[in-house]
Amino acid sequence: MSTEVKTLPNIKSAKKRERIIPKKTLQNQMIKAKIKTAVKKFDSLIVAENKKEAAAFYVEVVRMLDQAAAKHVYHKNTVSRKKSALTLKLNKLA
Repeated sequence: MSTEVKTLPNIKSAKKRERIIPKKTLQNQMIKAKIKTAVKKFDSLIVAENKKEAAAFYVEVVRMLDQAAAKHVYHKNTVSRKKSALTLKLNKLA
């Protein structure tokens, strides 16, 4: 049985973090959801073998991933891995 005691922060900066963290978490979730949707759309274009549209949409997805890395939503290595996987899918279509 957990008897964890919730304490309120006394330090001003800790109080501010407590206010900001839920907002930032929501923003990060929205960015991740948008990227996941874009990747699914890209995958559907790959399955449909629509190379021209897939290539155009690939640029947009990569841009979104790079922005997410810049905002520290994803780690840069995670973004690199995701971009590499997308590139391989696009190149297989050729």
